[in-house]
Amino acid sequence: MTDVLSPLAFAHGPQMKNRFALAPLTNLQSHPDGVLSEDEFRWLTLRAQGGFGMVMTCAAHVQRQGQGFPGQLGVFGEQHLAGLTRLARALKDEGSLAVVQLHHAGMRSPKELIGGTPLCPSDNEETGARALSTAEVEQLVEDFVAAAQRSERAGFDGVEMHGAHGYVLAQFLSPEINRREDRYGGTPENRARVVHEIIDGIRSRCRPDFNLGIRLSPERFGLKLAEIRALAGRLMAEGKVDYIDLSLWDYTKEPEETEFKGRSLMSWFTDLPRGQVRVGCAGKIMSGADVRACLEQGMDFVFLGRAAILHHDYPELYGADRDFEPIARPVSEAHLKKEGLGPAFLGYMKSWKGFVAEPAEAQPAE
Repeated sequence: MTDVLSPLAFAHGPQMKNRFALAPLTNLQSHPDGVLSEDEFRWLTLRAQGGFGMVMTCAAHVQRQGQGFPGQLGVFGEQHLAGLTRLARALKDEGSLAVVQLHHAGMRSPKELIGGTPLCPSDNEETGARALSTAEVEQLVEDFVAAAQRSERAGFDGVEMHGAHGYVLAQFLSPEINRREDRYGGTPENRARVVHEIIDGIRSRCRPDFNLGIRLSPERFGLKLAEIRALAGRLMAEGKVDYIDLSLWDYTKEPEETEFKGRSLMSWFTDLPRGQVRVGCAGKIMSGADVRACLEQGMDFVFLGRAAILHHDYPELYGADRDFEPIARPVSEAHLKKEGLGPAFLGYMKSWKGFVAEPAEAQPAE
């Protein structure tokens, strides 16, 4: 089996020093205008100091009207460049691959947050979102590409396109949500067109060694496993992306769709010919045994979310103990503060059931 602590090379850009990536985690810590805050800087750089081979920002919105949550990092304007530049330098100084996740919430943009009507591939009655015009879709593609260029100028090694979790790119991929009749709707190929145009734009306008990944979720939000599998297969065959980040919810789970049950959701992607494209996954990867299980089942690397919140130095702890188990939850506020969570992030984690202890039940900080 591949050693979790061994380097991982990509077709473009630097290699990861190990197989541990920080998952792109919502943390609500940026300033209202999307400018990087000291709390978010500390949260991310502490993970680089703790040994993660890749440190990825939270979802960073590429358009002001694409914001998905309060305190979200922005990458849509020049006002963000100074903070991003400082962050990229600090992450790379610690030996981590520095990556920005590019995001647009689409119909999931709260009206009160963006001060207007959310945008979607098609009119959406449930959210009150309106359909993007063809020209607006073209502008969306342009803004994703421009955000990648801005990330490159800031010094990042690469970007990841957020094509999962029912946000705008996943909305285009969904046959339930996307009911367009232009070239961006209809067939699976047309619904994926926006993804391919962004990839081609980044490849043509960023430097040749710029690292590019995409996050996909294979189900929920109206997505069809067969279509996401086919898209992943095409991306692997074309080799324009460096990796696919599979958001599986739980790496051990079976698919939701009846016709695909009987084997793990992950396995529907590990059997695809991947060429030079790497494949990583996220989904309840907590213990050292979980990490190894993912690699044994065909992953090239893993994205840690909850485990990375609990332990900024998870890779170092794993290096010292291959059977490492994270601290039991719920954990104390003091523990999370020590792990680099600011007040806004700590408040957000209190909304996660069973994660943060009430004072009387708190585990001691370690």
